Amino acid sequence: MKLLILFGGLSSEHEVSRVSASSIVRNADKEKYDLVTVGITKDGRWLLYENPDPDKMASGAWEQDACIPALLSADRSVHGLTILRDGAAQTMRIDCCFPVLHGFGGEDGTIQGLLTLAGIPFVGPGVAASANSMDKSLTKVLVDRAGVRQAAYYVALRADFEKDAQALMQGVMHTLSHFPVFIKPCSSGSSVGVHKATDLETLREGLEEAFHWDEKVMVEEFIAGREIEVAVMGNTEPVASLAGEIAPTQEFYTYDAKYKDESSALYIPARIPEEAMQTVRQNALRVYQAMGCRGLSRVDFFCTFENNEIIFNEINTIPGFTSISMYPKLFGHAGYSYPALIDALVDLAMEAQHG
Repeated sequence: MKLLILFGGLSSEHEVSRVSASSIVRNADKEKYDLVTVGITKDGRWLLYENPDPDKMASGAWEQDACIPALLSADRSVHGLTILRDGAAQTMRIDCCFPVLHGFGGEDGTIQGLLTLAGIPFVGPGVAASANSMDKSLTKVLVDRAGVRQAAYYVALRADFEKDAQALMQGVMHTLSHFPVFIKPCSSGSSVGVHKATDLETLREGLEEAFHWDEKVMVEEFIAGREIEVAVMGNTEPVASLAGEIAPTQEFYTYDAKYKDESSALYIPARIPEEAMQTVRQNALRVYQAMGCRGLSRVDFFCTFENNEIIFNEINTIPGFTSISMYPKLFGHAGYSYPALIDALVDLAMEAQHG
């Protein structure tokens, strides 16, 4: 099977994507898959990276090797790539794609739309589920309809902030009533642009930074609790892993804490009561199905310190696949080796496409 690994991309999570993809290249069964790796540079060039070196993929040095321009064709007769080699166009049929693209251009439904047009099976949720899961404000609406408890929130628009920042901040505090609060760009992941505000001054600073990343920003109430993550896999009959717990050494689970600081502790299973464990797994499946997901997603929650209440945080439709990422670790605890996990996800992609 020719399995296309798409990595890199235009988003702020470009570096994370490279590391995730390098882990998949290292662990995929080479007797089952003919791996085709295409990297998307930060300026949007698509390059076929032949004979991929995982270390160079992770570091970014892959771009210095001999790479060939390649395009994913929407023409279904091609069913794969158009490669521009030595001034001539060649085609390469692709059987399945694993888009290891986090954030904008990879997790927001855009690459899923192109793959759907091309008729190529792909790992992960489809267009609508990806787009709705990427936008935290849309996720809130759908999860609320599913009846899953989540943090109180306020959606702020950049245009309103630029027009009257004071009035917007008053609206935030009228809704959320007290500090601290968390400020998040609505459509970015890996905690990029996320800030904790403890007063009006840090609220303004956090909004200014978040609006650098997105024109729509979510301000949420602070939840005092453990950070809990559940890995979900499946199409029509998804299964939820045991919940894992992250105990960051930093004040909250920042980008650096996720990908650079290996001192954050991971607990599998999470240190929560059995009743809370059952609730969080059930709620993960409810969120997954409410969002219309297939293939895989990681669903994140809080478990409050005070009474072990489970509160939904967010969903990630292309979670990290690095060596310290929670998704492969959770299913590893359930008995899936990394290669077996890749096999299962590819099988689900083929099932979703062909039934």
